[in-house]
Amino acid sequence: MNSLGRTLRSIPWAYRTARRLRMAYRRWHFGLKHVHQTFYMASSARVSRDLVAREYSFINMDCLIGPNVELGRYVMLAPRVSIVGGDHVYTNAGVPIIFSGRPELQRTIIEDDAWIGYGAIIMAGVRIGRGAIIGAGSVVTKSVPAYEIHAGV
Repeated sequence: MNSLGRTLRSIPWAYRTARRLRMAYRRWHFGLKHVHQTFYMASSARVSRDLVAREYSFINMDCLIGPNVELGRYVMLAPRVSIVGGDHVYTNAGVPIIFSGRPELQRTIIEDDAWIGYGAIIMAGVRIGRGAIIGAGSVVTKSVPAYEIHAGV
């Protein structure tokens, strides 16, 4: 952290103001029209413009969030979380996937107060319940009920 960063952190009101201005710029720059003003994301995160993010949700460094995703209140995504997939038709035998088209993408919902660990991959179309925890490195292919902890592949 540079000296300006240390100085800002030592003055709480200045730090909050700088953080609010930084996030206002990111909302404008990335075209995020459906995120709450208290939502925060790291500059290295890549998100789809149609992201819906509620109060105090947080996206950490190097996350990749595909289209049709909704984050509830107080959701935390650790670094390198990805929400992807479900966008190729692979059932047409004999037709290369590149020419098979794409189905309508299902909505991915992460409910209030869920916590997603480092490097987790969430497949499109699942629902992570309120208060659920997803362990680091997990691959989530099915919906997770509220207040459960899931880890692994």
